[in-house]
Amino acid sequence: MRIVSGRSGSPSITASGTFTGQVLQDPVITDRADVKINTVLFTPCSRTYWHHHEHGQILQVFRGQGYVCGGDGVPRLIGEGDTVWIEPGERHWHGGTQESLLGHTAITLGGTEWLEEVSEEEYAAAAVTTGALDAPGAS
Repeated sequence: MRIVSGRSGSPSITASGTFTGQVLQDPVITDRADVKINTVLFTPCSRTYWHHHEHGQILQVFRGQGYVCGGDGVPRLIGEGDTVWIEPGERHWHGGTQESLLGHTAITLGGTEWLEEVSEEEYAAAAVTTGALDAPGAS
């Protein structure tokens, strides 16, 4: 058994390389090969690159609103209290909406393979597809 207490008090890590925009991470469990747990805060418009996980991923949203887009290419709106299961090997991305932060706990099972950046067109289409209130031109 292992109990991991809340934040250590150390500064959050600024994620880079496989993220667009400002993304902050707080490691929870990162010393295992089979599971990694991080709390992640996406500022508005920030997001991951396309990627997939060897044995899947669980996202538990604790703050704000965001998008998750899977292998079917259909973005979905997620918000506080939502839990997302992403199948092993499923190509996907996730991040904040145009006007909202997204905070989630990411439980990653096995390795992660990072792919290409989510294009501005793909990201902008998420607001239209989901009917998000913060979609450009929405009222």
